Amino acid sequence: MRQLLLSLPRPRKRLLGLLFDTAAIFVCLWLAFYIRLGITDSFSLYATAYVTALMVTLPFLVRLGLYRAVLRYIGSDSIITIFKACTYATGCLMLVGFVFGQGYLPRSIPFIYWLLLLPVMTISRYLMRSWLLGQTIVDIFPEFFSHKFGRSIQGIPVAIYGAGVAGVQLMAALDKGLEYRPVAFLDDKKDNSGRSIQGRKIYRPKHFQQMVQETGTQEILLAIPSAGRARRREIVQTLEQYGLPIRTIPAMADLASGRMKMQEIQQVDIGDVLGRDEVAPREDLLEKYIADKVVMVTGAGGSIGSELCRQILQLQPSYLVLYEHSEFNLYSIEQDLLKMQNKLEACRSMKIAAVLGSVNNPSRLIETMSRFGVETVYHAAAYKHVPMVEQNIEEGLRNNTLGTLYTAQAALITHVERFVLISTDKAVRPTNVMGASKRLAEMVLQAMADEKELPIYHAERFDLPKGRKIPVNTCFSMVRFGNVLGSSGSVIPLFREQIRTGGPITVTHPDINRYFMTIPEAALLVIQAGAMAQGGEVFVLDMGKPVKITNLAKRMITLSGLTVRDEDNPDGDIEIAFTGLRPGEKLYEELLIGDDIAGTSHPKISMAMEGKISWDKLSEVLDRTGEAAKNGSFVELRELLSVAVNGFQPSSDIVDWMYFCDTNIEVLEPLH
Repeated sequence: MRQLLLSLPRPRKRLLGLLFDTAAIFVCLWLAFYIRLGITDSFSLYATAYVTALMVTLPFLVRLGLYRAVLRYIGSDSIITIFKACTYATGCLMLVGFVFGQGYLPRSIPFIYWLLLLPVMTISRYLMRSWLLGQTIVDIFPEFFSHKFGRSIQGIPVAIYGAGVAGVQLMAALDKGLEYRPVAFLDDKKDNSGRSIQGRKIYRPKHFQQMVQETGTQEILLAIPSAGRARRREIVQTLEQYGLPIRTIPAMADLASGRMKMQEIQQVDIGDVLGRDEVAPREDLLEKYIADKVVMVTGAGGSIGSELCRQILQLQPSYLVLYEHSEFNLYSIEQDLLKMQNKLEACRSMKIAAVLGSVNNPSRLIETMSRFGVETVYHAAAYKHVPMVEQNIEEGLRNNTLGTLYTAQAALITHVERFVLISTDKAVRPTNVMGASKRLAEMVLQAMADEKELPIYHAERFDLPKGRKIPVNTCFSMVRFGNVLGSSGSVIPLFREQIRTGGPITVTHPDINRYFMTIPEAALLVIQAGAMAQGGEVFVLDMGKPVKITNLAKRMITLSGLTVRDEDNPDGDIEIAFTGLRPGEKLYEELLIGDDIAGTSHPKISMAMEGKISWDKLSEVLDRTGEAAKNGSFVELRELLSVAVNGFQPSSDIVDWMYFCDTNIEVLEPLH
């Protein structure tokens, strides 16, 4: 029967509601006459009163939108609607009684009618909602039944941490769904302890076990979007000892930007455990080279590139050019930005261009920058996966080093004002080709920034005569930082998937550690650092303290409500397996090549004072490394990189696929 009613078309459901309310109106008015006058034949004596009650009550219910509400998700707004409709209808009945006298309608009848109709219409709808949701009398009145009766209500019983506005909003949102069922609140304020919100008791964290026993809580939802990262970390550390999964609602920035909604529950952000409080960004630096300017982001579909685009969009450039070689990634970020733009009224007038192109295609770069009149470039396009680049050395160098060079030269030719390279901590004393290629990219920009004019490298690819010199009027700078939480190459998504499938979690070495930063914080600091540049600076972001990956894996297991399986706990849920360092991988990452570092006006941004080489010498290095890579002379290539890149010491043998797979198949001559 329940499924039959749920499957009915909307007009039929509304008709059923109207028929029920018609019957309720007649019954309540009959009871009003019976209570007041003690008569049972009021239908014949006061027939016109029944018609009047029907004619004034139903139109108010329809006009106020009661029949547009979805019965399964009925809430307090429907109670208000019923109250208004019944009150307006009663007022009309009273007016009719005064006008036509006692013979038409005794004056006390409308008031009794109101007292009866209001609870009948309200309670009947809530009972119907409970039935449609599959609830029983045990679910509605659990305090009168022991736990042995069981509860049939759908949804995971959850406790909401935070009895503030966000917590109440989350409870209201979850009440309208079926996946989660809020049963209690947790709050550390003493004056809230023991109180309740819409029947959900508020507990203090020290009464956690009592709350679980009384409510059957299975998960914790954090509803503290305005709390600082340090406070969130403290709360998570307090809760994770109880072994229940911890989830969170979106941060205020995501709610304000429209990217997420209150009821969108996520796994707890591991940044709440690892991160630190972010310094408020300086608006003058954020807007300086973005507001009302044409901004281009290369690698716009990547982890950092896409977040840069989101932050830049909110700073209202006149044009945002997305440059990306992956069609799917470009489509994804374009759709994401268009949704944001529709929700942010201030951004609706700006234009977004999604351009497919490679940073190794100079003509495409020049065409894009010149046609749009690009003024600021954020160069995030790069291959960042260490083992993958180690197995594809030539492509890694071509994309990371030559791609940066070609993009920077295109910026020079098209008179771009400012060029910011997104670099990595792996460029410091690299043990892999990825890091070496990124350090070479840094050296390219350092050399270019030191010249007043320079000849274009591979001028023929830019349709320029060889040896022609171009004035250097573009401000080049680099921003170096470590891993970002949740990026495409980060261990965080990998660990989450491994936990979801039952493990094991794979860690390369028990002692390996890494620096971590949230993607939004990294993007904001990149923008601010680039705005401080005078030309040739290597900016270094404050990454905090390095994190041991083994500890990270353990925390993620615990936050998922599971236990680590090891020698001390052989019956645990998830095992941590050590697989050995991968080719080119380091145990520890660094952010500085030397000890010479200078501060800036921003507390989270420093400048690395590092050695440079001239453009002429660098051109020779690029020629020789490029030739060696093209010829597959990887031993020679490593030797060249060891000389050119300070501190480059490969940590593994050559594993490039082209180095091993040489079947010497004869290539056919083309047909003429």
